[in-house]
Amino acid sequence: MADTAVDRKALWRAFAASLSGTSLEWYDFAAYSVAAATIFGTLFFPGGDPLTATMLAFSTYAVGYVARPVGGLIFGRLGDVIGRKRVLVSTLLLTGFATVLIGVLPTYADIGGTAAILLVCLRFAQGVGIGGEWGGAVLLSSEFGEPERRGFWASAAQVGPPVGNLLANGVLALLGIALTEQQFQSWGWRVAFLLSALLIAFGLWIRVRLEETPIFRELAERDERPSAPVSELFRTEWRGLLAAVFARVCPDVHYALFTVFVLTYIQQLGMPRAVGMAAVLVGSALQVIAIPAFGALSDRINRRKVYLVAAIAAAVWPLVFFPAVAGKSVLWVFVGVIIALVIHSAMYGPQGAFVAEQFSVRLRYTGSSLAYTLAGVIGGALAPLLFTALLAWTGSWPALALYVAVTAVVTIIGLAIGRDPLPET
Repeated sequence: MADTAVDRKALWRAFAASLSGTSLEWYDFAAYSVAAATIFGTLFFPGGDPLTATMLAFSTYAVGYVARPVGGLIFGRLGDVIGRKRVLVSTLLLTGFATVLIGVLPTYADIGGTAAILLVCLRFAQGVGIGGEWGGAVLLSSEFGEPERRGFWASAAQVGPPVGNLLANGVLALLGIALTEQQFQSWGWRVAFLLSALLIAFGLWIRVRLEETPIFRELAERDERPSAPVSELFRTEWRGLLAAVFARVCPDVHYALFTVFVLTYIQQLGMPRAVGMAAVLVGSALQVIAIPAFGALSDRINRRKVYLVAAIAAAVWPLVFFPAVAGKSVLWVFVGVIIALVIHSAMYGPQGAFVAEQFSVRLRYTGSSLAYTLAGVIGGALAPLLFTALLAWTGSWPALALYVAVTAVVTIIGLAIGRDPLPET
């Protein structure tokens, strides 16, 4: 692609659209994740055992991941057939409106078990939207940029989760400080979800002004768009799909441990919830810089090697973190979460480019979306539930660390069977 002023302007606009859209959708998703770890058990699944209520709340967290393959199938296919831009506007609206509706949802005290059913339905809608978002957001920025810098440009979509997490944790933390516990549980938590309406408007303003990516326009002009991308993908590019799915498992589990389950774990230790939320806030802020930095590093060093080193570090770090926080040290909670999120950044930064490069250009939206969503089901969806169940079963942390190590092995296998980018892609 020519490096003209017009191209460069379009490239940065695509970068901003990718970043803002995924940030909005991950704000929505993260607000739910934090609420599930802290208050949804009490509000929607009341019972005598707080740990059981938390597990039920995490089960609705998992629904959002289980719904993602539905979004990946629907929107991934459309993205390869009708274009990236139109699909990404739809995913933005779907996730945003589902989140706003959660903000006005009656609780168990108001309508009984129906509240939990409605919560699950809205969580499902969130998951469908995010399932179609990620693959398109990666392509949106990377297909405007140079292939040799794909690691950096594709990281725009990867920065969205920590920015969304930062915003969600920041809003919830401020509400927790400004309000009493009774006010927060009564109505304060709703504010974080209702704020999504403002973010929807901002995201739409950016995305509707965006052009379609040059690569998709080329495919359309040459009439090379696939007619049945899903079946073609499973028939011709199954190895790339397998590599991309496996490579994504450990980052999802690692992230769930240190941004979601850690809030529950430190409460079990008798430490304030606010300590964990503050640590996640600081770590997420550092990720905004670390993720594109590692993405850029993967453009200079073999992408799979950067990813591999980080996966090994992810397997080792829980062995350090859990013994360190056993003494209820606030400092170690901060240090442990921050280092964990830097390790996650080293996997997540190169991930967007690595996943996209496993597929041919004409099947990239479908392939990337399905890889992202299928990995989410076996990784992020089950992680908080399994962490909670393992803690309840064993009463200690070694089983949690072993679980993370097993997922790191799965990711390393994915990297081993994956491919480096082809020169022409």
